[in-house]
Amino acid sequence: VELVESGGGSVQAGESLTLSCVLGGFPYRYQRCVGWFRQPPGKEREAVALLYDGSKETYAGTVKGRFTISDDTKKNTLSLQMKSLKPDDTAMYYCAVDTRMRPGCGTLSRDFAVWGQGTQVTVSS
Repeated sequence: VELVESGGGSVQAGESLTLSCVLGGFPYRYQRCVGWFRQPPGKEREAVALLYDGSKETYAGTVKGRFTISDDTKKNTLSLQMKSLKPDDTAMYYCAVDTRMRPGCGTLSRDFAVWGQGTQVTVSS
């Protein structure tokens, strides 16, 4: 399994970005969790948006209503659409996969075994 992110960049506050992650070698969604995490400078990695069983979405409170996770299973690509970006959204963003079949998504980094290399998002005011 290899995850490759793209789409990061530098934007102004209020603008939008869409991140993509190709889930190479991982076509499974049934009772599995895929998602996006971020790690701001000097802070812990945190879950941003998670997708369970291909349809159940979970968002961090700080991004709910602004970020949308989606999964194009034909292209095996996970996306994160980010709108109304704020300087506090500045972070390295990672896609991640929990390869195990589970009854739901864990929200901690240790719940996810496979990670992409990360893509930087910088939002300036």
